[in-house]
Amino acid sequence: MEAGSGNLLGSLLPLVALFAIFYFLIIRPQQRQAKEHKQMVADLKIGDEVVINGGVIVTLTKITENFYEVKNMDGSKMKVAVDYIASKIAK
Repeated sequence: MEAGSGNLLGSLLPLVALFAIFYFLIIRPQQRQAKEHKQMVADLKIGDEVVINGGVIVTLTKITENFYEVKNMDGSKMKVAVDYIASKIAK
């Protein structure tokens, strides 16, 4: 009976190794990137220049919980969901 359990362990070992590789190469870096983005969005304040996902550079004019009101360089205003802020532009 022990020979069968050794065979089971030998067949599960590659599966466990594959999961570990996926975790360290895909899942963990994605979680770290999401945490950094969440912190960056939390640190934004009125007057900061940001890039939204469309590649447009805008200035924050009003901050609410789920949406940011932004002003484009030509003066037009729009509301943007928090998740669509791509990055902050360093001054």
